[in-house]
Amino acid sequence: MSDARVIPFDDGERRRSAAADAVAAGADRASNERARRKRGNPLVTGPLAEESVPAPVGDQPAVAALEGAAELELPEWERKVAAALAFVRRRITGDVEVDEFGFDAELTEKVLLAGLRPLYEKYFRVEARGLENVPSEGGALVVANHSGTVPLDSVMTQIALLDHHPAHRNLRSLGADLVFQTPFVSELARKSGTTLACNADAERLLGKGELVGVWPEGFKGIGKPFTERYKLQRFGRGGFVSAALKARVPIVPCSIVGAEEIYPILGNFKTLARLLGLPYVPVTPTFPWLGPLGAIPLPSKWIIEFGEPVPTDSYDSGAAEDPMLVFNLTDQVRETIQHTLYRLLMSRRSIFF
Repeated sequence: MSDARVIPFDDGERRRSAAADAVAAGADRASNERARRKRGNPLVTGPLAEESVPAPVGDQPAVAALEGAAELELPEWERKVAAALAFVRRRITGDVEVDEFGFDAELTEKVLLAGLRPLYEKYFRVEARGLENVPSEGGALVVANHSGTVPLDSVMTQIALLDHHPAHRNLRSLGADLVFQTPFVSELARKSGTTLACNADAERLLGKGELVGVWPEGFKGIGKPFTERYKLQRFGRGGFVSAALKARVPIVPCSIVGAEEIYPILGNFKTLARLLGLPYVPVTPTFPWLGPLGAIPLPSKWIIEFGEPVPTDSYDSGAAEDPMLVFNLTDQVRETIQHTLYRLLMSRRSIFF
């Protein structure tokens, strides 16, 4: 098996697959050929006008065009099977593209997120608002509240931006050390575009025009008890603001409602958590009482709202070294998210609808 191709950041947006280009080219050739034959046979009219005139013998472009059209006329299930087989072939032969951080855009879109889309669309019924506030190109930092015991909020935000943003942008999340210390999880995280939550990686991604996501509350946010739901925890020392100031990119506040209720934390097995090296082992209404069934999240109704971006390009080059400025911007973003959460909570009908 050959090695995957490493795509440098300078390549910009994702390139379309060769298979998609070939099908599109076949469709164009078929359409042009049918139009040419129709113009050359004015007596042929009606629905059969485009199909009744056979391609001339030896007319190879026309034959290729018709073959391309035949591919497009395959049943939907056959096209899906063909696409799946082509995907598997590329995986087996190593004909895949990854960037310098290990991000595999095709695997993320076709496999990793595909299995979670039913959660987004049918189970949590996520409503994404304010997508127009996220830039369609260039670097930007999305800053969101964190909750839910299991960090599904980051994945739902990633799906919202990839599937529903006009530019279909990939969100490059910043993950905690524990993510990359956990076998199997670390590999999946890298493949899906997550990288270590440190200023160096964040600045590099932002400088290359990537859309970066950060959840400053960390484990304090996703592990807080249900009695403290939707009350933002401390945002750290403002490292994310420093990264945005150095890269001169906008900061987009993001408020997520619904994640707090999927696994309401009623207690914490602190001793067991210390033994396992985990930040917490939660006690919820269903876990551990229902065993494996307790891992099923409750079907709360989600809202993800992207607020107006906070610009940083008006500050001078040394702004990132000013602790008061960093603190003020951090507090501004935090307060924006907190007030938006209160507003969304007041407007929703119930937890589940």
